[in-house]
Amino acid sequence: MVLRMRAVDIVEDAGFNAVEAVNADDALAILDARSDISLLFSDIQMPGTLDGLMLARAVHERWPSIKIILVSGQVKVSDDAKPLNSRFFGKPLDVKQMVVEIQAMIGDGALKVVPTEAIETGVAANGHKRPGRRQTSSTNPEVLTAENDSLRLLLEQAEIDADALLAQAGIDAEEREAADKLQKLILAELHHRIKNTLATVSAIASQSLRTATSIEHGKQAIEGRLIALGRAHDLLMQVSWANSSLRNTIQGATGPYDSEDNGRFSIEGPDIGITSGAVVALAMTFNELCTNTTKFGALSVPGGRVDITWAIEEFTQRLRLNWIERGGPIVAPPSRRSFGTRMIGSLGQQLHGTVDLIYHPAGFEYVLDVPVSSLTVKT
Repeated sequence: MVLRMRAVDIVEDAGFNAVEAVNADDALAILDARSDISLLFSDIQMPGTLDGLMLARAVHERWPSIKIILVSGQVKVSDDAKPLNSRFFGKPLDVKQMVVEIQAMIGDGALKVVPTEAIETGVAANGHKRPGRRQTSSTNPEVLTAENDSLRLLLEQAEIDADALLAQAGIDAEEREAADKLQKLILAELHHRIKNTLATVSAIASQSLRTATSIEHGKQAIEGRLIALGRAHDLLMQVSWANSSLRNTIQGATGPYDSEDNGRFSIEGPDIGITSGAVVALAMTFNELCTNTTKFGALSVPGGRVDITWAIEEFTQRLRLNWIERGGPIVAPPSRRSFGTRMIGSLGQQLHGTVDLIYHPAGFEYVLDVPVSSLTVKT
């Protein structure tokens, strides 16, 4: 979800409007319904029935005029494997380079970057008032290259250490060969997960600073989001990354914000097992909700509280979750759409459902309505 939002920003920085798709089926449906798509920007390891490379081939076959950008942190695509009108880039991405590549492939976009002084006054380049967002420089590619080199050396050392342990254990050649294959598979997967994690951290930092009102505000936002990501991973480690439960995920996310003995959160609903992807997405979402309510909402005053309830509609097999704040200050809609608000909204799309953010004067309300099948482990 966060990486997809990062890709949207790259496209917008190049001057174009981005249309988001959560998987290949969603992307094909959008392309069937529209005639104004000029470029497909896809990760090869995207979720769904088709990976990014298969999607690219299908798109090129049906819409040969559409340009294609493929990215991956795990695989490399040869020129022969790529469809025409496509380019491949390995992660981590150099944002400035990607902007240049997009513009080279499809021309200059119509969107304009707003100068800093115009952002501060809320005035766009054409003189019309509009909400601004701060432009930040991309992550230094030299730093990321150095980080990846360090990771590569660590992984190589791990491989050497594993070989030595196998030899000391007296495992025979056939068993060692099988163990070596398994070890290489695990190291390759570890390397991929580390690179994806670095890309996610980079995206969180960039997105947080993009809308930060000050360095301190940006620092706090980054720290909070990384801590939430860490808690989600801790929760998944307890169940060996198989799945966790909805109740444990919500309690884990809200617990650090509920230090009072009597509790300021009310949590009620039928517990269900949910996938690792849903755990991370929900943990990040509830961290945003908790952060906002402690700063501006019900938990910013002594008497405020938050009710979290959910139910499953048996006929439609949809889950409806409500976060309702009570006893806080009078609520007004925000003047700008922050990264946190965008991320909360993206959760509904990722889970094939909807998200509503309702700013009642008496208290903010968040509503998530998704199919149960989008949350639960497939059996």
